[in-house]
Amino acid sequence: MSTVDFLALKPGDRARVTSFSGLSASYRNRLLSLGLTPGTEVLVQHVAPLGDPVAILVRGFRLSLRRSEAAAIQLERL
Repeated sequence: MSTVDFLALKPGDRARVTSFSGLSASYRNRLLSLGLTPGTEVLVQHVAPLGDPVAILVRGFRLSLRRSEAAAIQLERL
């Protein structure tokens, strides 16, 4: 397992959230309240043609993130 940038993942890739960096405290708390907590597995479902937004499956629901938001999430490839 290796650490990867969220934007390097392609549809169908799985990863585990390890940490956050460069996010405001309020936005970090928002992601945490949506279930995107350290240790949570995510599945990349779709990346828009220009790379923004990225749709992921997390805890049974689909979450779309802006490219800048996704880049602040540290992941470990599964």
